Amino acid sequence: MLKKTVPIPIANVACKPFLKWVGGKTQLLPQLIARSPKQFERYFEPFIGGGALFFRLQPQPAFISDINPELINCYKVVRDDVHSLIKDLSQHIYEKDYYYALRNADRSAEFSQWPATQRASRLLYLNKTCFNGLYRVNAAGQFNVPIGRYRNPKILDEKNLLACSQALRHTQIIQAEFTAIEQSVRKDDFVYFDPPYAPISETSDFTSYTKQGFDSAMQETLSQLCKTLDQQGVKFMVSNSNAPLVLDLYKEFNITFVEASRTINSKSAKRGKIKEVLITNYRR
Repeated sequence: MLKKTVPIPIANVACKPFLKWVGGKTQLLPQLIARSPKQFERYFEPFIGGGALFFRLQPQPAFISDINPELINCYKVVRDDVHSLIKDLSQHIYEKDYYYALRNADRSAEFSQWPATQRASRLLYLNKTCFNGLYRVNAAGQFNVPIGRYRNPKILDEKNLLACSQALRHTQIIQAEFTAIEQSVRKDDFVYFDPPYAPISETSDFTSYTKQGFDSAMQETLSQLCKTLDQQGVKFMVSNSNAPLVLDLYKEFNITFVEASRTINSKSAKRGKIKEVLITNYRR
């Protein structure tokens, strides 16, 4: 019998996400902590993104995954070879031509042969220096965000990377579709889903984290997976937008409305407060 996992108190923060990610949950951590189960067996997060909740809870055992190959490679390098990553990051410069040369590296056939550490360093550099910290790829899976305007971007946060490496040291990291967890979870496990959000308007849709995208059919697949997990006695929490589709898909579960700040958007006028939902199949 595995020992029950108990989330650490909010005051004991050891690290923060090493990537800025669309839909990052740092601002919502108090609400997420308050609605996470008090006890569970194992922790799963199949849309890891920036990993704000994972890094706050630091649960063990934990299984994190995502379909984005560059993201998962970066997590593995932070866990397994953080000192080499720090050394590589320290050599980057914030300069326009340098940025675009590194950004466009994934257009070449040689990119797939890059060492894992070099690919992770590239992702972190682009994340810290691109426009608004946005991760976006085109239909070919190529990063296509322009350079941002910063006075002196902090490309390397050595202390935090070392702390994140420690938090990840016993964590299983996998590149996989979110549906893959159905084969791994069991009763009393806890799964946190933070998928690309369902659009609340025709202009709010943004799902280009991978070339595959994430449409309404995928939202329905996720809701069906949650129903299956519920029947198996698995605890889950879902973050999503306050969209009619979402409210309908999860109407049989507990829905809590929370106010969040949208910090990543190509148009500054569309940043600000927005209502989101947290969905659970349990009550604290």
